[in-house]
Amino acid sequence: QVQLVESGGGLVQAGGSLRLSCAASGRTFSSRAMGWFRQAPGKEREFVAVISWGGTGTYYGDSVKGRFTISRDNAKNTVYLQMNSLKSEDTAVYYCASGPKFTPRLSEYDYWGQGTQVTVSS
Repeated sequence: QVQLVESGGGLVQAGGSLRLSCAASGRTFSSRAMGWFRQAPGKEREFVAVISWGGTGTYYGDSVKGRFTISRDNAKNTVYLQMNSLKSEDTAVYYCASGPKFTPRLSEYDYWGQGTQVTVSS
């Protein structure tokens, strides 16, 4: 069993930065891929970024590539999402997720956090 708790969301002006954290419980954290997804009002949940279990592999959605950075600290059971140059279209609830595969596919993730709101004002 894995429990995930996101934090770090909030209100920021366009062009600003935020750093999201996702703290995980469970002894399997370091052996699982971790992903970030987001869901804006009225839209489907979409892939943002994924990091491999060891942290050497990362992959990003086209809309955030070059602006967001995913990282993890297995000693702290925590994954991060550094978000720079934020745009109004980044406004969404951000979710972290844990899964056995390094993939952008939402259906492959079996544990999810409750989400944290990010609002970017223009």
